[in-house]
Amino acid sequence: MTACVLDASVAAKWFLPGATETLAAEAAHLLEAYAAGRLRLLVPDLFWPEVGNILWKAARQGRMSRASAGQAIAALQGRRIATAPTAPLLTEAFAIATSYDRTVYDGVYIALAVLTGMPLVTSDERLANALAARFPIRWLGAL
Repeated sequence: MTACVLDASVAAKWFLPGATETLAAEAAHLLEAYAAGRLRLLVPDLFWPEVGNILWKAARQGRMSRASAGQAIAALQGRRIATAPTAPLLTEAFAIATSYDRTVYDGVYIALAVLTGMPLVTSDERLANALAARFPIRWLGAL
């Protein structure tokens, strides 16, 4: 794999405390490949508030400090991950969501993967199991 659409659930694992975070090593491997220039990443613009929300929730639950969450957001923004606008994906995302009983949020990531021909890498095993036969979705745990 030389390029992928990255789910927010994977990127958040780069910053969440590793001792309790499943698939953190697999997520770190993707980050290392990206940092070394062996992997191109693409995300929908929805990715940024989703990661922010995951980190906010972790801080709210005491899994990490508010300062650490803020530093994680700054570090992630510093990665300069290529970002695609979501508005052009909305019609297809909605069709995917309604056809397969998934959220429109998931549909946006899947629509971007379909449009670009890149696999979507997600840590959401249920999503991957449900739709990988129909769409280019890869579960982080199977990489």
